[in-house]
Amino acid sequence: MAESKDSIWERAVGFGVDIPFVTLLGFELTKFEGGQSEISFAPKPEHLNSFSVTHGGALMTLLDVSMATAARSQVPEMGVVTIEMKTSFMMPAMPSAGALVAKGQLMHRTATMAFTQATVYDGAGRACAHATGTFKFVKRLPTGTKSSNPLNVPPGQISTD
Repeated sequence: MAESKDSIWERAVGFGVDIPFVTLLGFELTKFEGGQSEISFAPKPEHLNSFSVTHGGALMTLLDVSMATAARSQVPEMGVVTIEMKTSFMMPAMPSAGALVAKGQLMHRTATMAFTQATVYDGAGRACAHATGTFKFVKRLPTGTKSSNPLNVPPGQISTD
């Protein structure tokens, strides 16, 4: 039986942790396996810039999350944090061209680092933006009362710190 998209997303990104910004943007994870990820995003009017195209910040977040999930697909029990990211915008992501799809790929990994890339395609299959990124693998530790950045998880659950 195929795994539901909700359980794929929870396993890939959430681990039971609500990520309000990703939820607000409405990303939908459709692939999380073998060093590959795929996330769809249908920009709404509030995701556009003053030129009525998808805001670069929304595209960079889509690329970042896509690269992170590609890295984590190899070691889902670990978290990742972005160390660096380089983004190139090739053409505007026009809402009229349909939903966007980001395809992430883990290019190389070591015990502690992941080297990734991702491309955002418009509904016609044209590349709009591309990024490379380096991520550090981190252990998922329970958040205690002394944590400086507590997460919004029920007590006793694991966080993404």
